[in-house]
Amino acid sequence: MLLDTASMYFRAYFGAPEIPAPDGTNVNAVRGLLDYISRLVEQYRPTHLVCCWDDDWRPQWRVDLILSYKAHRVVEEVAVGPDVEEVPDPLEIQVPIIREVLGAFGIPVVGAAGYEADDVIGTLATDAAMPVDVVTGDRDLFQLVDDAAGVRILYIGKGVGRHERVDEEWVLSKYGVSARQYPDFATLRGDASDGLPGVKGVGEKTAASLLTQYGDLAGVRAAALDPGSSLGPAVRRRLAEATDYLDVAPQVVAVARDIDLDRGALALPVSPVDADLLADLAEQWGLATPVARLTGVLAANATR
Repeated sequence: MLLDTASMYFRAYFGAPEIPAPDGTNVNAVRGLLDYISRLVEQYRPTHLVCCWDDDWRPQWRVDLILSYKAHRVVEEVAVGPDVEEVPDPLEIQVPIIREVLGAFGIPVVGAAGYEADDVIGTLATDAAMPVDVVTGDRDLFQLVDDAAGVRILYIGKGVGRHERVDEEWVLSKYGVSARQYPDFATLRGDASDGLPGVKGVGEKTAASLLTQYGDLAGVRAAALDPGSSLGPAVRRRLAEATDYLDVAPQVVAVARDIDLDRGALALPVSPVDADLLADLAEQWGLATPVARLTGVLAANATR
């Protein structure tokens, strides 16, 4: 089970009222994330679980290709290291607490310099020698769905409690394209949440229709250059106008699958690796209930 951790703690933060720790610090994202993990482990009983991390939420190599990539989320550009993302102060304070609590439990956290959590997920899912469930609210990761390899998405767009199990049939039914075609579909459609403009005038239905007819983005672009193809003049013009974008966007949209990761042990612990530290953190931050629940779930998971 691979967790898109930021997707989950953002959802916990915005989806629950403030929950104060003894010192008044809001810890709703910490509590929510722990409860999400408990629920998912209890339901799916994974042998391995990784909290995949955004070591760089806006990699420079992606920005170099498309300057607008996630630009609307930047509150400060820095000369060295990742730009500063717009994160509410009450959530930003909670992120180090999340890392401490996960560390005390011994739940693996994996990131990679210069890459997003999506890329960590892509690499681990591609390399896995077992079925993989990816937990995320990010549609970009639908490109990883692979029934033959046993990779599916547990999509939390409607909430963790109402998550959807995304397989190849689900993607085809929802978007009219295969999971393999999804990156080209996303490139053509664009994604305002990531600052990807897409091809002007090409929405989901047109993108799906083009890929159904021509197979992939390369086939669509070849048809646009072929005067004998059946491509209509309006779409042909729009594709030509988007040439510069289409030259680079596929590299931005595609999830990396072969990055070098410092993995360590990825097995889900059966008990906290540092019970004393965990107890101190639970007391300091008022986390007794979610910590006790996850501790119990881990122990029960080990005996099944």
